[in-house]
Amino acid sequence: MDRAAYIASFALEALLVEAAATPKPGLVDRANCGAHADMDFFTFQVSAAAIAPFLSVFVRTGTEHTGDASALLARLRPVGMEAERAMFARTGGVNTHKGAIFSFGVLLGAAGLALRRDEKCTAAHVLDLVQEVCAGLCRRHFGNLDTCGTKTKGDAAYLACGATGARGTAEAGFPLVRRIALPLYRTLLDAGMPVNDALVDVLIALVALNDDTNILSRHHLGVLHEAQATARRVETLGGMASPEGRAAIQQMDEDFIRKWISPGGSADLLAVTHFLYALERAEG
Repeated sequence: MDRAAYIASFALEALLVEAAATPKPGLVDRANCGAHADMDFFTFQVSAAAIAPFLSVFVRTGTEHTGDASALLARLRPVGMEAERAMFARTGGVNTHKGAIFSFGVLLGAAGLALRRDEKCTAAHVLDLVQEVCAGLCRRHFGNLDTCGTKTKGDAAYLACGATGARGTAEAGFPLVRRIALPLYRTLLDAGMPVNDALVDVLIALVALNDDTNILSRHHLGVLHEAQATARRVETLGGMASPEGRAAIQQMDEDFIRKWISPGGSADLLAVTHFLYALERAEG
């Protein structure tokens, strides 16, 4: 078996199921385009297909790495840039998966590192290795922003309120996924909840807690806090397991679309959650 391709297949699966989960407030799903005018469900399918060949390359880059884990990031970066170019070429310049490419780049590279060391790819171990791979990332990237100026919306969010976005999340080992999203996803699926509904409930849990820089890039801290409070209220109504919760999620979707709120950072964490769940089950 080609272990790199096998592990990469779970990342592609995660991208596909995340896009398909419905309803996702403010996000593209099978029902609508969310708070977006330039993409739809099929854009995400095309984008995932464009990224797919690079996923196993991330894993193999990890398996071929012989130095310290912290030196692996520099080898993963050019692969990620190629994946981004392929994505933009297939989507006509639309950014569907840029954040996901970064997240899965470091996760798959870490999984490859575990393979090289003949270690099991449990969720906890892969996340520990991600922390090693990304050590010092935020200091290196954000350290001189005040003097060098901003380059991205994520940089602006950091200067505005200290949100470190995908970089900070990776450097910390995806703490919301480790502590909240993955245990919840396991519990819901073990209880027999359909995958779609479990994904939606986990998304709501992530939105309630995540300092989503996608929301901050469009709005301000007050809107982020409003979105988090809305998600917490939906949780108290039972989420997808209750008629009241389902109705609240549908209303949340309508409100987020009207207010142009898109929790894309939380969507990336949802995909990461499914990837780790699927990988861990395969590892036994």
